[in-house]
Amino acid sequence: MLSAGWLVAAVLLAVLLTGWVTFTLTRLDRLHARVDAAQAALDAQLVRRAAAVLHVAESSTGVLDDVERVRLEQVSESALNASLDDREVVENAVGRAMTELAGQHADLPRATVEELHEAGTRVLIARRFYNDAVRDTRTLRSRRMPRLLHLAGHRDMPQFFDIDDTLPVYDPPDVGTGRTDDDSTSQEEITR
Repeated sequence: MLSAGWLVAAVLLAVLLTGWVTFTLTRLDRLHARVDAAQAALDAQLVRRAAAVLHVAESSTGVLDDVERVRLEQVSESALNASLDDREVVENAVGRAMTELAGQHADLPRATVEELHEAGTRVLIARRFYNDAVRDTRTLRSRRMPRLLHLAGHRDMPQFFDIDDTLPVYDPPDVGTGRTDDDSTSQEEITR
């Protein structure tokens, strides 16, 4: 009778362990799929941001001088053609170019400024989603049992994507709106 109790306990333990392993495997698969989806979204937004900077370089002939246009085109092209190993460095260069553009050219057209700001915002959000997915995956994979049982298989450990995605502040003049500086100041005070 004693051996039957141990047998029931062993079977129950095996069922619980199998259920936990199945649950953890499923969760790891979902987390890796989430990382892959977030990486694809981040890549799309990085391409969009580089294309926006390239668009500025190509369309702002009256605002930018030739040296600036060529530099922006080179930075954008290198971002569009970057390998995975060089991606962070190249994307930081795009961010610096956007910041310099914002600081030196307040006379950019409003549509251009909005396009750059929207592209930068989308990169910031996509990078946060990606890094959150990487953090969750790394946390689960670093636990003792998933590590000992090699539940992740031969998948590479996902890496964080760290770039300076601080949004540059574009402050174009309000052309054609009929507002004066006093009007814009009072509007800012109202929104606070």
